Amino acid sequence: MDVAMEPGIESQIREWRSYLLRRRTIHNVDVDELEDHLRSEMAGLGAAGLSDDESFLVAIKRIGSVNELSREFARERSSRLWKQLVLSDGASERPAWEYAGFAVMACFAVAAALAFKAPALFGVDPFAADGSDADFESSFYLRNASLLALPFLVGFFAWKRQLPRRVLVGLAVPFVAAALLMNAYPFEREGDTEILAAIHLPIALWLGAGVAYLGGAWRPDAPRMDFVRFTGEWFIYYTLIAFGGGVLCAMTLGIFQAIDIDVETAITAWVLPCGAVGAVVVVAWLVEAKQSVIENMAPVLTAVFTPLFAVMLVAAIIGMALTGNAIDPERDVLIVLDLLLVLVVGLTLYAISARDADARPTPMDAVQLVLVVSALVIDILALAAILSRITEFGFTPNRTAGLGLNVVLLGNLAWSAWLLAAFLRGRRPFAHLERWQTRYIPVYGAWSAVVVAAFPLLFAFE
Repeated sequence: MDVAMEPGIESQIREWRSYLLRRRTIHNVDVDELEDHLRSEMAGLGAAGLSDDESFLVAIKRIGSVNELSREFARERSSRLWKQLVLSDGASERPAWEYAGFAVMACFAVAAALAFKAPALFGVDPFAADGSDADFESSFYLRNASLLALPFLVGFFAWKRQLPRRVLVGLAVPFVAAALLMNAYPFEREGDTEILAAIHLPIALWLGAGVAYLGGAWRPDAPRMDFVRFTGEWFIYYTLIAFGGGVLCAMTLGIFQAIDIDVETAITAWVLPCGAVGAVVVVAWLVEAKQSVIENMAPVLTAVFTPLFAVMLVAAIIGMALTGNAIDPERDVLIVLDLLLVLVVGLTLYAISARDADARPTPMDAVQLVLVVSALVIDILALAAILSRITEFGFTPNRTAGLGLNVVLLGNLAWSAWLLAAFLRGRRPFAHLERWQTRYIPVYGAWSAVVVAAFPLLFAFE
């Protein structure tokens, strides 16, 4: 129904439409249908004597909240979920550029797999059964694995976002610098600084890939939360594909063993490493192509795991209080605690990415606050354990890295707890918490760069 509207009302309708389109559970065709319904409601209200502004507000109220619409569309169009999971819905329904995107993605994935195996041409192949220098080859791949895979992910994003040349040059700088450092430093093979550098380098380079994902923008006002959301979805997809690929390889190995054909070398030397590296790009493409499906998993996963982690951490704190047992300062225990804290921070980030900036407090936010405060207490106790160990035995690469990581996490958790508490009391909007998390992301990259570049020098490459 076409009804003449004032320019101001048309602007409001466009803003409302844009807001709906940002909700990935609602698609263009659905928004068109909703807009038609909105205009029909407004026409009826206008005929009853309401002004355009009044008609717009009443019609919006009648249509209902976005969340209610999402649930309604999910019920009425549940078959769409399965259609989105299929690569092809019919050749006539898919534009040619989607096939071009698939072909380009496949080229980058294959290139990443070949690049990962290219050192084998020079005798560096730890996956081969007859490696001449297994220690050197393992060390080489430990230092260079992320450098052999992530540039192709950046290349895929650069193609998809059509990044200008100056941005591409800027993105290449950290990769070139990392390649020079990781291969020029005289690391002690399998020494602490080499392992630490190998662990932290992918983090720094992944954030570099985030710049490409965001179209070359990484300013404080850039939509970094979009990259956080992408990272969470990428991790979910990659984990599922890894499990599926592992089962497939195991079954393939079993079937060929049953007919007395040895395929173990082919699987371990080619299929597994090439598949793992190529999947980095493939999964990114899948997330880009199927975001409207997977993004709905964010609120589900956070709703399930946030209470579980909160209960676990609270139980651990109560257990320590009742027994008087402090955190064991042993290295393995501290590593587990650090991994737990990193996971909690990641879960918090992913939970925030699933919310709108103008969200209102809910009971789940109170649970989130319990989780963050519990993690903060554990972090303080872990810091005390690390400091006691450093006081007794001195600084080492691992202890210093653990100390720095816990300080970085402490800053995030402390201010996150403060902002969450203020949000629950109605003192601060949710947007402040989101802004804090996105502005803190470069701190992780900076710390990772320090571990990669400075730690080997500080601790004589041991």
